[in-house]
This record gives sequence, C-alpha cells and structure tokens, in this order.
Amino acid sequence: MNDIDQTIPNPSWKGSLSYGWATMKKYFLPFFLIVIVLAIVDAPMEMVRNNISDHPDEWNPDMFWPIGFEILGLAYWLLFVPVIGFGADLLFVQAVRNQRIDVRNIIIGFNNFVTIVLVNLLATALVGMALIAFIIPGIIVACRLVFVSYLVMDKDLDPIAAVETSWKMTRTYGWKIFALGFTSIFIFFGGLLLFFVGVIPAIMWIKASFASMYEAVLQETDDSLFLIQETNQPEQNG
Repeated sequence: MNDIDQTIPNPSWKGSLSYGWATMKKYFLPFFLIVIVLAIVDAPMEMVRNNISDHPDEWNPDMFWPIGFEILGLAYWLLFVPVIGFGADLLFVQAVRNQRIDVRNIIIGFNNFVTIVLVNLLATALVGMALIAFIIPGIIVACRLVFVSYLVMDKDLDPIAAVETSWKMTRTYGWKIFALGFTSIFIFFGGLLLFFVGVIPAIMWIKASFASMYEAVLQETDDSLFLIQETNQPEQNG
C-alpha cells in the first residue's frame, strides 16, 4: 500500500525528506512526468550554456546571431521557464496535501503570468545581490525566499507580498531549510552516480520534500499573515 499519512510532520529536514519520499512513492508516475517536462523546458538553456562554454571565442559582440540568440535565450529564461516551474511547484504541494493532481495543470502559471515573471525577477535579484555581497548572505536570502513560488501559486500573492510573506514565514526555520537544501545536494549527486538515471527520482524526492516543508511551515503560520495581505490587495489595485 503506497498511501501516505494525512498528517504533515512538524517542520524539520528529516520529517520533510521522509514525507517527501512517501509522497514520491505514491505519486511516482505524475512526478516522473512533471520532472521530464521540466527537463525539456530547461533543455534549450542547457544548450545555450554548453555552446558558450564550448566555443567562447565565437560568442563576441561583433556577431549578430550570437547576440540575438542570447537575447532570445534570456527572454525564454525570464518569461517561460519560471512559469512552468511555478506550476510544477503547485502540483507538488497538491500531492503533499493528498489532493488529486493533473499534470496538465503544469501550465496553470500562465494564468498568473505577470506576477510570476515579476516575483521571479525580484527574488533572483535579491539573492544575486546578496551573493555578490558575500556568499553567506546569499545563502540566507535564498533560504528565506524559498517559499515565494508556493505563495504565488497557492495563496495568489502579488510579488512584494510573496517575498515579504516568505521572509516572515521562514524566520524561525532558516536552519531547517538550509539543512534540507544541503542534504538535497547529496541526494542529487547520489542520483548522478546511478548512471544519471537516478537524477530524475532524486529531483522528484527533493521537490516533494521542499513542498512538504512549505506545507508544514504553513500549518504553523498565523492565518492573520494572509488575511492582512488579502485586505491590502484591493487598496493596491484601486
């Protein structure tokens, strides 16, 4: 029996990994398809990165096509990749909640296109600035903003509200999120050691574990945090 306990464990890296593993076993085929789609979506970016690294002398400002190709790649990375990624994150959260998931909803992010693009730019810029300042602040900011995509898709928050809410939600869980992320690195490279085939289950497990962490923290978060955001949204739009 592959059914999982309905009760989400308390926020911890071990509990999230354990619940993520149980969720992955139950939803293995949908998760497998989601990760394949994510890999296909990311494939063009990998090709661009490989071309630049393999032929660095051919990519220079005097060549029109490489510049145009880079612009197209940047637009693809900013306007398409995050939309699919955010949709996938919502599917993982739904699975963690034992809800029926429809992989076709991986494109649901296009219903919230502008918000996803803006919040992805904001979060990436904040993490990038912190990394430039120093490595450790960059890691801290990345851990504190880890729930941004879930909040946009699950709570329909605007970019600023999603960043602020993620920061508040993770205030006392930073080390647990860091531990989960650090462990995920070993899970990913462990998958690589299994003749690359293990990478897909590794990514499935990692994503399910982070979704479990989000749901666990969400259950311990004061609902007033979201009520304040909802009451403020009409004023911002008016």
